[in-house]
Amino acid sequence: MKLPEEKDELRQANLFLRGLPVGAGCRKEKLVIMCVQNKEIFKRILLGSSMVVCLLFIGCRNNSVDPYNRGAASDEKGEYDQVISDYTRAISDYTRAIEINPKDIKSYNNRGNAYNRKGEYDLAIADYNKAIEINPRFAEAYGNRGIAYDAKGQYDLAISDYTRAIEINPRFAMAYYNRGDAFDSKGEPDRAISDYTKAIEINPKDIKSYNNRGNVYNRKGEYDRAISDYDKALEINPKYDGAYYNRGLAYNRKGEYDRAISDYTRAIEINPDNADAYYNRGLVYSEKGEYDRAISDYDKALEINPRFDMAYYNRGNAYDKKAEYDRAISDYTKAIEINPKDIKSYNNRGITYGKKGKYDLAISDFSKAIEINPRYAKAYNDRAVGYCVKGEYDKAWEDVHKVQSLGYQVYPGFLKTLREASGREE
Repeated sequence: MKLPEEKDELRQANLFLRGLPVGAGCRKEKLVIMCVQNKEIFKRILLGSSMVVCLLFIGCRNNSVDPYNRGAASDEKGEYDQVISDYTRAISDYTRAIEINPKDIKSYNNRGNAYNRKGEYDLAIADYNKAIEINPRFAEAYGNRGIAYDAKGQYDLAISDYTRAIEINPRFAMAYYNRGDAFDSKGEPDRAISDYTKAIEINPKDIKSYNNRGNVYNRKGEYDRAISDYDKALEINPKYDGAYYNRGLAYNRKGEYDRAISDYTRAIEINPDNADAYYNRGLVYSEKGEYDRAISDYDKALEINPRFDMAYYNRGNAYDKKAEYDRAISDYTKAIEINPKDIKSYNNRGITYGKKGKYDLAISDFSKAIEINPRYAKAYNDRAVGYCVKGEYDKAWEDVHKVQSLGYQVYPGFLKTLREASGREE
């Protein structure tokens, strides 16, 4: 009996969302009020650099200005080169500025941003606290402290700080934007949409808010609204690869595969190092039955990111469809090495072993998937088939009963086969 393989869902890479390091899924972008990066791609825009420009233009005469501006320059270089030594140098310069002027709230704020970028969130929070202590109406410090709390997963504290920043400055678009991200992270999509909408009202050219609001609509299944937001972002900036990528996700989920491929391709043209775009385009090619093209895209994703376990998993699925079973097994094995809790790779490797007639190895893999997740009904279903092929009918029935107890349906046709082979009704 042929067992159905599991397909993986789209990789959502929240392309560009937050103000500080976040994570990966529809590409999100978060704004930082000074110069921060992000893991998903980062929450960006620090108020430090704009403040530096202010100092230069208004001709401020203060002994802390030179180290402050030198620190800002180092910090700005760090933003693009991502060199930790630059962040460290910036911290040293801001510290010197503070020694010259202990009331220099801008240097406290910017040193906090440098700590933020290094992932030293508690030190960043301490600096923002000091800036707020000196000036309780320093909206930017509240906004940046909110970003640090957000990066630590303390969303309620982050929301409280963004809200305070908005109370001080009701036109603070970045605070609305970042609060929207925090609400999104808390699983409150409607409040997130409301904040992104407010940010757009204040700044109609805010492509990141269009992008992130589109991401929320995307996850809610409101694909046309999501596409409309990505369209708007691309109207403002036709080179915005994140919007192409995310619009590709929306088209993919709508089943408009050629449009999805076109958008992923455009994202790749703009950013050739976008492993996720290659990966998701590979998924679409697989869905269309174009397995060689899919494999080529998974190859490219793995060239960019050799630890991309899902690319190994789905390339294994493509090889399996091409009946290249040894290659499929090799890829499932590599995915498991990277992620030992990957039940889908265990299960699909078991199915492939079954196709090669290696039933003991197949059953071993199904059992491993069950060990990781005892409620994984598909593995019980597949193991029941393996036991049946081996003539171990009592064990097969045990797995059938387990599938049923979990509230799932046994494979159509398999019960009849098992009843006939075992001479039992249940």
